[in-house]
Amino acid sequence: MTPPLDPSEVNAMLDTHWPSAPCRCVELSPTHALALVVPAESALRPGGFISGPTQFGVADAALWFLVAGATGVPQPMALTSDLSIRFLRPARGTKLQARADLERAGRRLVVGTVRVWVDEDQERPCATAQGTYALPD
Repeated sequence: MTPPLDPSEVNAMLDTHWPSAPCRCVELSPTHALALVVPAESALRPGGFISGPTQFGVADAALWFLVAGATGVPQPMALTSDLSIRFLRPARGTKLQARADLERAGRRLVVGTVRVWVDEDQERPCATAQGTYALPD
């Protein structure tokens, strides 16, 4: 049995394959992943609202991290197959977090559900998403 990955291993993968990525993995297990991004000023809309593309990006990153947790190895070539997001309320805060929970991991696909929130208010999500990642051959 492969030991579980540590978030630092996933962040090392990011540093190697996508050094400009704004998201970081802060928690990881075989069934969930937690991503964090501190939005740049350019990611804010008038009024200080965090943009939809930034929220979509952190949801996608959380799923990518979940793929590594579910398979037990970093998967830099795993690709988003499908991702659907629903924005529930305006996102206003200093940091954006997303938790991806595993729905199913198969030989070719990993499916997860994501909750996105600002700051520490996990009970009031600003978006929810569901997506599928395709694993490389």
